Amino acid sequence: MVTSSPTRPRVVIIGAGFGGLAAAHEFGGKDIDVTIVDRRNHHVFQPLLYQVATAGLSPAEIAAPIRHIVRHHKNIHVRLGEVTAIDKAARIVELGDGGHLPYDRLIIATGARHSYFGRDDWAAFAPGIKSLEDATAIRRRVLIAMERAEATDDPDERKALLTFVVIGGGPTGVEMAGAIAELSRRSVSMDFRSITPHCTRVILVEAGPRLLAAFPESLSEEARRAIGTLGVETRLGERVMAIDADGVEVGGGRIPARTVIWAAGVAASPAAAWLGAEADRTGRVLVGADLAVPGHPEIFVIGDTAAASDGQGGMLPGIAPVAKAQGRHVARAILAEAAGRPAPVFTPARQTQLATIGRARAVIAFGNVKVSGFPAWLLWSVAHVWFLVGFRSRAVVAANWTWNYLTFERGARLITGGMMDD
Repeated sequence: MVTSSPTRPRVVIIGAGFGGLAAAHEFGGKDIDVTIVDRRNHHVFQPLLYQVATAGLSPAEIAAPIRHIVRHHKNIHVRLGEVTAIDKAARIVELGDGGHLPYDRLIIATGARHSYFGRDDWAAFAPGIKSLEDATAIRRRVLIAMERAEATDDPDERKALLTFVVIGGGPTGVEMAGAIAELSRRSVSMDFRSITPHCTRVILVEAGPRLLAAFPESLSEEARRAIGTLGVETRLGERVMAIDADGVEVGGGRIPARTVIWAAGVAASPAAAWLGAEADRTGRVLVGADLAVPGHPEIFVIGDTAAASDGQGGMLPGIAPVAKAQGRHVARAILAEAAGRPAPVFTPARQTQLATIGRARAVIAFGNVKVSGFPAWLLWSVAHVWFLVGFRSRAVVAANWTWNYLTFERGARLITGGMMDD
């Protein structure tokens, strides 16, 4: 049971992602009672999930327990649970275990989930990657496919097992396709006897006219060329028509493939339904310039859950730096209100767009500045290691990346759960 002083404001933060934790750290040690509620007991560094999925890193290297992260802030409590509803009139967050959390101020930072554009039946055949469970499940599929390809004498079956299709040409899709190509052609093929670098086929499918649509066109073209040097086939302007256990139908043709990975679309969490609030077409809650829900100044929505203006006629992207900035802002606004000061004005900062394309290649756009190739990869690596929670994680990831760069080895190639229950 979480207890609090009746004279201290009570803040509930739903979600321990980048935005939720950024807000929590602002509240640390302040005269305010904070409860973080999340259905998982850990924070995960989502931009590196694809590294877990391709055996470059182990799960513990990109995740940390929430309680450990906030352990020094005695005014912050952690509640493991799943939110099922929000009673705005009573100011109560209801949990699936029958519990409830009263609040004076509420911050919703519940992130996003996969969207299959109305074809949820595809999820069983083309998993996405939003959690550690997703990443380890994909890793298992990829590694089992290689093991079965090594064992089969059927050339058609081997070809299908060693064909990997990634759907979606955004940063996640590009990073995943490049990492699978490196894993299968350089890291793993050295350990097998029947699989050679030429056996594997990696196909990246994008319905739009170019990869990395949010990047400048020159960097999109650079990404297409760079990923091609890794052996990835890029198929642009082709829409997926069907996905099943045996492959993908795309562009009027069929690709036999045993491993298909979805990176094409996301939808917000059910926060809009909990609040009965207006949402955009992806389910993000429409918020004001102060990131509060219109008509409810006590409720803030941030990160992937919020549809927030960038002040220039567009919407802020769902990336970690935006979520962190929003989390810090709403926490400072709440603290200012509690102290009787005017709330600060949220001013979106210029955002940096980053995407890595395999070993020693990346593209970065910051305003009019464009960087690609090895310098961009170094900047990308430093940025991602820096944002990791905890010195140990940073040190381990930096050491692993250095080792992988020098040796092409991937030390997290572990298949758990057996071979036959996939």
